[in-house]
Amino acid sequence: MKVIYHDDFCQSYTSDPAAAHGRMEAIVNAIQDRVEFVKARPAEESDISAVHTPSHIALVEREGLYEIASLAAGGAIQAAQIGMNEPAFALIRPPGHHASAGSAWGFCYFNNMAIALEKLKREGWIVKAFILDFDLHFGDGTVNILERKGYVTIYNPSAHDRNEYLRNIEKHLSSESFDILGVSAGFDNHEEDWGGLLTTEDYRVIGKMVCEACQKYRCGTFAVLEGGYNHRVLGRNVLAFLEGLEGR
Repeated sequence: MKVIYHDDFCQSYTSDPAAAHGRMEAIVNAIQDRVEFVKARPAEESDISAVHTPSHIALVEREGLYEIASLAAGGAIQAAQIGMNEPAFALIRPPGHHASAGSAWGFCYFNNMAIALEKLKREGWIVKAFILDFDLHFGDGTVNILERKGYVTIYNPSAHDRNEYLRNIEKHLSSESFDILGVSAGFDNHEEDWGGLLTTEDYRVIGKMVCEACQKYRCGTFAVLEGGYNHRVLGRNVLAFLEGLEGR
């Protein structure tokens, strides 16, 4: 599997948990023998401005975060484009699903998923998309940007029981067809992370569900990294998900 990545993602660009030293390294160490790394490239300003307001972009620039945020958005675009033909994963940060058009919170600056899908739609690659956002926290920014567009179905699973959680994902993935399935992959709902619900094997199961849905609908798929803050388990959770995404 191709994994979009850049060494600059290892820098600690702010003091928040998503920028903590060791987060990306934990994932790279776990997956490096199983994937093909592709160097991330920054998103074009036109791709960012197609989603975010000038005032929000200017704010990110003033905070000195435009370079790293645009690199993450560009990595998501690359993963989406590759994902039209084979599964791909954007190992990027900052995360993005709490970024709305004109504001952001929750360690996010630009909405990587929205920027990637909007580019695919604008350039005629897709007509219909589905987003599975299994991060612990609701992806409000993605909903704010894309839900009104009409071409994207967004599902943020929620349940107190892990088996019910998995059943809900399976049900929603089989409910309609689409041209691409984008995954906002947050791993902070793991039993040893903030959410305390899912096992490592559950992430493999989710990946396999995505794989099977894409085989059923003959569509593309890609995923972008969102949350996940326990470095001790993060790498193996990502690896399990990627193996599932490949059908293993």
